[in-house]
Amino acid sequence: MGCTQSNEEQPPVVETLNNNKGTNSSTVSSYPLVGPEKIMSRKGHGTYSKPVQGNLRYGCDFKTADRICNYNRHFAERAGYFTSGRCKTEFLDAVKKAKKNKEQITFYDSNTGKPLFTAPVGRTWDAWLKESKEHGWPSFRDAEVNWDYMRCLKNGESVSVNGTHLGHNLPDGTGNRYCINLVSIAGNPVAEEKPPEQAKITAVQQQ
Repeated sequence: MGCTQSNEEQPPVVETLNNNKGTNSSTVSSYPLVGPEKIMSRKGHGTYSKPVQGNLRYGCDFKTADRICNYNRHFAERAGYFTSGRCKTEFLDAVKKAKKNKEQITFYDSNTGKPLFTAPVGRTWDAWLKESKEHGWPSFRDAEVNWDYMRCLKNGESVSVNGTHLGHNLPDGTGNRYCINLVSIAGNPVAEEKPPEQAKITAVQQQ
């Protein structure tokens, strides 16, 4: 009998391969948190159990999002996608509103609805948007990542602990820069379960 992939949601893979001592705290020695390749193992729908949410934010296209999030490890939405077409209006309007109200925006996994990034942190909206436009994709720094739900693989691929392809870590002279597809973080929040307790996160020594 051949093996079949289950459409049931698989538990997140929260273990880390580096020796960081915690998430989102001063006890973490370095970023990014590196996760194992098995995070991106095949599941019921590519690397996740089902398609992306049907009502994505910011005018993001469902088919593009599902392809990038669940059936892709290397490619990205086109450069400038987040400031073109419907996204130019809906996303930039959201940023404009947040800037006016002196608020941050939390970006949610397009598959699970779990919070992955919050921006801006330690900089202004103008600085965040300038950097993102210069590179062509939303760009986040270490402090803007929710490490309960995001990992990097050894090759720099940025993924959610549930198997959503997000983008890549492309460090520059000021540190890690997570270059992320808007279609991967355009989800709507869902009723959150309690984040994985750090005691349950297995720190696996690199061999």
